Amino acid sequence: MIEKLLMQIGLNDQITKPLQGITKQVQSTMNAGKQGMQDMAVGGAGLVASGFAIQEALMPAIEMDRKIGEVKSLGVTDDALKQLTQTAFEFSSEYGKSATDFVAASYDIQSAIAGLDGNELSQFTKASGVLAAATKADTSTITSYMGTMYGIFKNQAEEMGKGEWVEQVAGMTASAVQMFKTTGNEMSAAFTSVGANATSAGIAMSEQMAILGTLQATMSGSEAGTKYKAFLAGVGTAQDKLNLKFTDAQGNMLPMLDILDKLKGKFGDTLEVTESDALKKAFGSEEAVSLIKLLMADTQGLAGSIEALGQVKGMTKAEEMAGAMTDQWERLEASWFAVRAAVFGAILPSINAVVGSMADGMVYLTGWTEEFPFLTQVLGYVAIGALALGGVVASLSLVMGIARMMSAGWAVTTGTLNGVLKLLRINTMAMTAATWLMNAALWANPITWVIAGIVALVAAVGAMIYWWDDLKAAFGDTAVFKFLADTIDWVIDKLNMIPGIDIEWRAGEMPEAPAMKAVEQVEKAAPPAIATLPDAATYQAQHPAMTAAPLPEQVSADDMPTAIQYKRPENTPSVPPSMVQTMTSPTPSQTSNIRQYGDVYIDAPNGMTPDQLAEWDELNAG
Repeated sequence: MIEKLLMQIGLNDQITKPLQGITKQVQSTMNAGKQGMQDMAVGGAGLVASGFAIQEALMPAIEMDRKIGEVKSLGVTDDALKQLTQTAFEFSSEYGKSATDFVAASYDIQSAIAGLDGNELSQFTKASGVLAAATKADTSTITSYMGTMYGIFKNQAEEMGKGEWVEQVAGMTASAVQMFKTTGNEMSAAFTSVGANATSAGIAMSEQMAILGTLQATMSGSEAGTKYKAFLAGVGTAQDKLNLKFTDAQGNMLPMLDILDKLKGKFGDTLEVTESDALKKAFGSEEAVSLIKLLMADTQGLAGSIEALGQVKGMTKAEEMAGAMTDQWERLEASWFAVRAAVFGAILPSINAVVGSMADGMVYLTGWTEEFPFLTQVLGYVAIGALALGGVVASLSLVMGIARMMSAGWAVTTGTLNGVLKLLRINTMAMTAATWLMNAALWANPITWVIAGIVALVAAVGAMIYWWDDLKAAFGDTAVFKFLADTIDWVIDKLNMIPGIDIEWRAGEMPEAPAMKAVEQVEKAAPPAIATLPDAATYQAQHPAMTAAPLPEQVSADDMPTAIQYKRPENTPSVPPSMVQTMTSPTPSQTSNIRQYGDVYIDAPNGMTPDQLAEWDELNAG
């Protein structure tokens, strides 16, 4: 015991304490690295989050600033840009559309229409935006449409004023879309196909728009523009071939209704096949004949459309249609965007100056890397080294984490195994209890007692048979003994009645064994003393009457029957002398090597930690 204690103390001093020191050092290093990495992660995440928060707050102003910069690149003055920005915010808040898309549309308008001042640029852009909302078209399409219309009706725009003209175009187009169940995209495609041909012939905008709108009832906008363009191209030669006048004194083409009336006067309200062929030869195309047929079918409706569109002034109709389709939630979102863009746009120039300085600093750093390559390499190695040290600490944390996970897994496995063993123990206890209950039930059954009694009786009879010779030698032929023999024979007879039991032995008449018969034959031939005679000569001397009997010259002890050998004196059983000596001699007292020591005290002033206690248990376990 003392050697084991000394060994444990030695292991604790020589191995456990150094290992504990190493473990504490590794744990301390890992904790420091872990804390450092956490601080770095938290700090970096906070810095990045702050940067993203600032950028998110400034993003509306940044996006507006980017679009304004694009427009500024076209030579637009700062005053015009301020007015454009204010108009964009008002438009987005009123109709729920994007302010940045508004400014982007102004770039396209300024590129298509040169010479717009600040107010005109804002009016064109707003009219395009309102028309796009009213006709369910995208802003870029309507912006392109406005540029096309300005190119077609440039003289009219100069006479009316660009701002007033663009509002009338927006209102007239919105009315046409409503009247002819078309869209802004289709109207843009129709006028793009026609181009300036109708305007060159002196046709008013309202008439052109009414004709193209009426044709779109049965065809697309681009196809309507193609047919109208074919009619315009052939009207000059057609009047000579048909001997009709389609122009006025100034050479301008008559209104479409006047031309249709002249054609009706010549061919009637409907055209036959031969008449269609004549018109095709006169106008030079099938497209022109198709237009004439469609418009001749409803000249009164065409006249009403032309008159209605001629009455449009401004873009009131477009504003009504756009307002009816405005989503209030989109208005709220656009207003919030406008507020952030306006608020942070005021401080964005200062922030842009700081950001620009930072970018300039990066440029200087790039130049230094080229000017001082050795310093650049040193800084690079330092950065990589710092990252590598962080990787070492991270790897250590990973290893310790894996070790803890494996330890936890082993604990779970051990706990599961203990649970299984406990379940087995519970099952064993349950089986034991069940066995006891079964035994109790069996012993409570009378049949069990009967069977047990029969087994005990058979065992008793067996014992009597085994010891019967000794009992008979002890009691002889007494009346008590004869009664016992009869009783045993009666019991044997009853037991033999049980299936499976067949005892042939009887106490009253014991069957003679073959060995006993051999003994009786020998004893009949000679007196019992022959068992002690060593040879035949001595035997004949003691029994003269037997000399005539032929006997073997010598009887060997091995040839004698078993009963005779047992009765020889040399075959008498005896106890070994060593056993007798051991039994008779006094038992020596046993001594043991006993060492006595004084009191042993183990002083633990600082107590034991759970880890030390666990190590102590492991050492005790060997």
